[in-house]
Amino acid sequence: MADAPSGERGRGGFGRGRGRGDRGRGDRGRGRRGKKEDEKSEWVPVTKLGRLVKENKIKSIEELYLFSLPIKEFQIVDRFLPSLKDEVMKIMPVQKQTSAGQRTRFKAFVVVGDGNGHVGLGVKCSKEVATAIRGAIILAKLSVIPVRRGYWGTVLGDPHTVPAKITGKCGSSVMRLVPAPRGTGIVAAPVPKKLIQLAGISDVYTQSRGSTRTLGNFVKATFQAISQTYAFLTPDLWAETKYLKTPYQEYSDILAKTQKKY
Repeated sequence: MADAPSGERGRGGFGRGRGRGDRGRGDRGRGRRGKKEDEKSEWVPVTKLGRLVKENKIKSIEELYLFSLPIKEFQIVDRFLPSLKDEVMKIMPVQKQTSAGQRTRFKAFVVVGDGNGHVGLGVKCSKEVATAIRGAIILAKLSVIPVRRGYWGTVLGDPHTVPAKITGKCGSSVMRLVPAPRGTGIVAAPVPKKLIQLAGISDVYTQSRGSTRTLGNFVKATFQAISQTYAFLTPDLWAETKYLKTPYQEYSDILAKTQKKY
């Protein structure tokens, strides 16, 4: 009969049955067998600053802050601050509406710091969680800032708190840091507490306003407040500034040499 084969193939003879037929899945690979990403190759700087750092012409990261030199390569920070620790603050899914539906990506907030006056914040969005975290760590290293610390009351021992009352704002989240006596500890919510610890501040009072449930803005407001510590002049910084040559001017003969192409 002519209709017999069509019944075997499914409805109407167009192959819409439940059988998979010859469409087997055995030929699919079990994953990408490529080069291991863990293999670290030698750093080849691509900026003038990177070349000077690799040739040990710049000794510390404070020289970069002194001349306000922008850092474009995270290997520079790794070289100056080998003891940086990173902390993933939050990973949140974000969606974009497209004609085919929603496109979901992952947004990672990462804080890096050495607990001794250097801290950075990075935010990265990617299709995969691991890629987002890796990119956020790199951006956090590129945004590392110096943290100025001070005293509460008597000037004894090492600086332990913020030098003055400082405020940071992002969105509706407002973060205020207030100096505290030695031994107080960090009086803050769990989210900004990690950031303040990595910055190297051991005693501080905090006050927050606005929508602190929005963790991204809450962390950014805290980071902005910490960055304000070097934004004002105190009487101990009123001394006359002795202007020096920038590293680009001082080592212009080295930078003028053509770099070896790899």
